[in-house]
Amino acid sequence: MTATARITRDDLERKLRDISGDLENTVESQRPKLLAGAVIGVLVIGVLAYLLGRRRGRKPVIVELRRV
Repeated sequence: MTATARITRDDLERKLRDISGDLENTVESQRPKLLAGAVIGVLVIGVLAYLLGRRRGRKPVIVELRRV
């Protein structure tokens, strides 16, 4: 049989700090790409809203002439 070591609070804290440190490094390295993607997404949505609103706003002009 093998003896199992008990997991201490220090072991858990050390492992969680390792994991959170790796996650922070990954997020920091990807931040410029995420920011650029978000800006492009907002611009695309804005252009689409403008174009769809412009198209919807066009109504045929009916000129009515009346003789008095």
